[in-house]
Amino acid sequence: MNSNSATSSQSKIIWTRLPIVVITAIFCCTLWGSASPAIKIGYELFDISAGDTPSRILFAGNRFIIAGIMVIIFGSILQKKFLLPKKESVKYILVLACFQTIIQYIFFYMALAFTSGVRGSIINAAGSFFSILLAVYIFRFENLTIRKAAGMIIGFAGVFLCVTGGSASFLEGGFSVQGEGAMLLAAFASAIAGCFIKLFSGKENPVTLSGYQFFLGGIVMSIVGKAMGGHLTIVSSGSIPLLIYMAFISAGAYTLWGVLLKYNPVSTVTVLGFVNPVMGVILSAIFLHEGAEALSIYTLIALVLVSLGIYIINRKK
Repeated sequence: MNSNSATSSQSKIIWTRLPIVVITAIFCCTLWGSASPAIKIGYELFDISAGDTPSRILFAGNRFIIAGIMVIIFGSILQKKFLLPKKESVKYILVLACFQTIIQYIFFYMALAFTSGVRGSIINAAGSFFSILLAVYIFRFENLTIRKAAGMIIGFAGVFLCVTGGSASFLEGGFSVQGEGAMLLAAFASAIAGCFIKLFSGKENPVTLSGYQFFLGGIVMSIVGKAMGGHLTIVSSGSIPLLIYMAFISAGAYTLWGVLLKYNPVSTVTVLGFVNPVMGVILSAIFLHEGAEALSIYTLIALVLVSLGIYIINRKK
């Protein structure tokens, strides 16, 4: 056995160990869960008001330019060669940049300017349930089983409860188009992007696709935000470190999650995705002082339903 084969075999053994899989998956979910509080804190550190759409887009664009560079660097280190997309993969990168970065995060950043981190973390999990509908009826990747249908219904019930706060109507529960509505659109764009990644990953390295689509999407958003008059004002010494951390949220989580999917059955990894909304709620409660909302009976029930729905959809038979 040559040294490259031995190294590859050793990596596979490490990344397939259950404790490593669980710890790494929870770490990724913690990173993703910290996105909502990090963005809301970023609005304060860069002096971005709720109605300042151009600056929000510019803020997101800067984050994803850095994230794209990080993913390309991390992926190149893991692959032991510089990641360059194939010529035929450019169209895949353009599609992903559109849905996974530009559309998703324009709505995601808008939502967090008009809703709480707790609510945003739970509602964003709707992407897991939208993806089932898209995979079954649009992309035709899989069939709708009783188990997946049950998980989807339970999950959407949790999202509905979170949006309405136990009320029979959206409006009475504090629903707003700019807040909760935008977060649902962000979740839907994320689901579309996830299906496209599954479609394209057989033709190009998923890490390469993620890195370059982050970078391209970030450039487009930065240009658009700046052209619209957006600006970033550094009002604290923590502004730049926060921006770098936010870039690492995407770069680190996507890269590590990709490694886990490479060496393990998909269901073994994705079943741990239920931790994502849980960490989002916990971190929002801690860093955004939203403990009262996080501990409300409706939030707790909604969180349980959403997490249970994700678990049921992704668990093995």
